[in-house]
Amino acid sequence: MVTGSSKPRRGNTRQRIQDVTLELIAEQGYEKTSLREISERLGVTKAALYYHFKTKEDIVVSLFTDLMTPIDDLIAWAKEQPPTLETKREILTRYSLALVGAAPLFRFMHENQATLRELSIGENFKSRMQELIAYLPPEDASLTDRVRCISALFSMHAGMFVLQDDESDPEERRKAVLEVATGLIVQAHQHGG
Repeated sequence: MVTGSSKPRRGNTRQRIQDVTLELIAEQGYEKTSLREISERLGVTKAALYYHFKTKEDIVVSLFTDLMTPIDDLIAWAKEQPPTLETKREILTRYSLALVGAAPLFRFMHENQATLRELSIGENFKSRMQELIAYLPPEDASLTDRVRCISALFSMHAGMFVLQDDESDPEERRKAVLEVATGLIVQAHQHGG
């Protein structure tokens, strides 16, 4: 079980392994976390752990793969939509929902830059963000309005990460962050061409 204000995301073994791995990495760092410790915290044998994941790296990559799936789905959806302000609002709404529960991953990304590079997770995430950002600015947007659109997406990350320990209701936080991000997109479209 995840300690602190976090709760396990789901109940199946694979996902419990992911949650416990993130918990241990948050407590003691990536390098100091071992498969043995993960299996002990879970109360399972290393053999049971190996059934799902062969290495600690496999666990971390699976966490990001799970996060990327809804983002990939969102990008595929966005490709098929007209480039209207309403579509862009919906992109942000869907993205905010995809980020629910991802705060521990952003903490991991922030604290384990070298590991991200080694596992190519950072580049994969960055390429998806660049693709998603491309759908947000109005056509012929000024540099300032392009910055507003980029800031809209990254304000969602910052809000989620910085406010993860905030005592407010998680859904209210998500809505507040979404409101700020949407405001930036609307402002860009009021100025944009």
